[in-house]
Amino acid sequence: MGTIRYVLRLDKSLKDGTSPVDLIYQVSGQRRYYRTRIKLHPCSWDSGTQKAVYIDKKLAKSFAIDFYSLPAFSEVEETNIHLNKLSLTIIEIEKRFEMDSVAYSSEMVVEKLNQQQKPATKKEEASNILFDFMQKYIDEHKDIRTRTSISVYKSVKNHLQDYCKSTGKKVTFDNLDYSFFQSFQNFLYQDRTVLREKNGEVEKKIIKGLNNTTVAKQLSTIKTFLNYAKQQGVEVSDKYKDFKIKRESLEVIALTNEEFETLFHMDLSGNKRLANVRDVFCFACVTGLRYSDLWQLKREHIKSEEIRLTVKKTKEILTIPLNLYSRAILKKYEGMLKPLPVISNQNMNYALKDLCKLACIDEQIEIVRFRGIKREAITYPKYELVGVHTGRKTFCTLSLEKGMSAEEVMSISGNLDYRSFKRYVKVTEQRKKVVMVKAWGGSHEENQLKAV
Repeated sequence: MGTIRYVLRLDKSLKDGTSPVDLIYQVSGQRRYYRTRIKLHPCSWDSGTQKAVYIDKKLAKSFAIDFYSLPAFSEVEETNIHLNKLSLTIIEIEKRFEMDSVAYSSEMVVEKLNQQQKPATKKEEASNILFDFMQKYIDEHKDIRTRTSISVYKSVKNHLQDYCKSTGKKVTFDNLDYSFFQSFQNFLYQDRTVLREKNGEVEKKIIKGLNNTTVAKQLSTIKTFLNYAKQQGVEVSDKYKDFKIKRESLEVIALTNEEFETLFHMDLSGNKRLANVRDVFCFACVTGLRYSDLWQLKREHIKSEEIRLTVKKTKEILTIPLNLYSRAILKKYEGMLKPLPVISNQNMNYALKDLCKLACIDEQIEIVRFRGIKREAITYPKYELVGVHTGRKTFCTLSLEKGMSAEEVMSISGNLDYRSFKRYVKVTEQRKKVVMVKAWGGSHEENQLKAV
C-alpha cells in the first residue's frame, strides 16, 4: 500500500493569491503528483490535517484578506469531501491491482486515477449538461448527506427547470452570472403554476413563492453545485461571484429551563411511546447531539465520564462530558441493546408536538418571514414549533444561561465556527443575570459587601 499526502503548492502560487492543492502518491520509493484542480489561499489550508479550513470574517480581517474571496463553509466542506473521495479511489485502485496480482507502481496508480477522474464532459459540451450534472451530484452525495439535504438539492433542480420553462431562458454553466442570480431570485419569490406529470397524466400545480430564507438556501446551493463542477474540471463562469446572498436571522426555538425540567420530571408511566421520545429529546437537550448522532449512538461510544463518537455530519471526533441528566437517562435504558430508544426523525417530531402540548408548552410565538420586501407573520403555540433539533438549540441556550462560555458550548456541541453557532444562541434575561453574577460576585441573597 502506498502513502497519500496533500500539499498546497506555494511554489506555484497564482496571481489571485491562491495556490493549487496537489496529491502526492508514493509507493516503493516512487513518487507521483496528481492535480486535484483545487486552489486555495494559504490561510484556508491546514498543512497539519491536510484539509481545507473555514475562515470567518474576523479572521479574514486579521489576515488582511477579502472575506468574500475565500470559500464559504459549505465550499470548504465540499473540498474536504472531494479530497477524501480521491484517497478512497486510490485505495480501491490498489485493491484492484492486488486482486489481479499485478505489481503496481506509483505511475500506474496515478494513471488509473486520471482515467477515473476525467471531467464528465468536454468543454464544448459543458453548456448542455447542467441538469445532468446536478443529478450526478445528487447521486454521488446521497450516501453522505442527510435526506433533508438531498431534498434541497432536488428542489433546486426542479426550480431551475421551472425557471427555464417559464422564462424561455437556457441556463448553462457559462451564463450563470450576476444577472441570472438576480433574475432567478425574483422568480423564486413569485407564485406560479406549473405542469407536473402524475400517474401518466399531466396536471397543474400551484407553487407558492418562497420566503427570503428559503430563497437564500436555494441560491447558496447553486453556488455549491458550481464549486463542485469546478473541482470536476468543468469550465464555469466566475461572473456570479459578485452576487451577494442576503440571509435573514431566524427565530431560535429552544426550551426554557422551566420547560425542560417540566418535561424531564413528567410522569409518563402510562404512555411508553411519549416517555421514550421524552427521554431521547431530553438527552439531546443535555448533550447537544443532533438526531443523526442520537441514531448512531452505541454502547461503545459511552465511556465512564463522557461520550466519544465521530459526528456524522462533520466527520469530527466529538467528546461530550456526561452530567446528572444524561447519566440518569442512560441508566434507565441500561438493559437495552442500544443506549436510547430512538425512533425515526419524522415520527419523533410528530410525537414531540403531542408531548409538549401535554406539558402545556404553549407560549404563543410569532414567526416572521419576508418574501422580497413583503412581511408575513404567523403566530403558533410553541409546541407546534418543537422538533428534534430543538434539543440541540436548547442545550446551547441553557448552557450559556448557566454560565458556560460560547467556546465551551461550541466545543461540546461540535459547532465549528461562531457564525453558524450564533443562530442557536438565544440571549435571555436569565443569561444576563447569570453571567453578571459570575463575573462580578454573588446574588442579592448572598451579598455581604457594603459600600463605605
